[in-house]
Amino acid sequence: MVYRENCVKLSNIFLNNSVVTRENRQDLNGHKSAVIWFTGLSGSGKSTLAHLTEEKLHKVGYKTFVLDGDNIRHGISSDLLFNKKDRKENARRVGEVAKLMMEAGIVVIVSLISPFIKDRSFVRGLMQQGDFIEIYCDSDIEVCESRDVKGLYKRARNGKIKNLTGIDSPYEPPLSPEICINTAEKSIKNSIIEIIEYLDNENILNYKGVKK
Repeated sequence: MVYRENCVKLSNIFLNNSVVTRENRQDLNGHKSAVIWFTGLSGSGKSTLAHLTEEKLHKVGYKTFVLDGDNIRHGISSDLLFNKKDRKENARRVGEVAKLMMEAGIVVIVSLISPFIKDRSFVRGLMQQGDFIEIYCDSDIEVCESRDVKGLYKRARNGKIKNLTGIDSPYEPPLSPEICINTAEKSIKNSIIEIIEYLDNENILNYKGVKK
């Protein structure tokens, strides 16, 4: 019944094309837009790298915004839990928001555990080839636990919280991310350099003379 109602609803809704295109917005901004998606365990360095990448780009004139997983959980996903179904919906929502912001000409930087390959693949499929840049923050669970500033792993080990990724909920590493950074071995500085160099080589940054 729900499926039928959704079909009827969608049959009465039509997509409208904007007169101002993404290309127009990119021209105005002086750079291309894209979605940079950081994935990895809690404590793997996603948020740190996401915000420092934004800071680097912002300082030299790029229009940017970070969609941080914790902030999302306080807003558009505040009604969701941490079971597999809700994690899927959370990734979908963030992906749709990121796509809209990318269409607005912004370099959107996402920091989200997004533990399942299928969910990240769905988000990639929302966009054209080259628009979705997946960065895997690769760090062993032991290293992540040693950085447990939020106390999540300790509480999960003590049974106080459930469905924590890496403890009693699985994480599926990306099979072929655009960038894989071993955050246990590589410094923050060198990680940012690698990210910026990749964006430059893919012509995300080399556009209409914006200074790097």
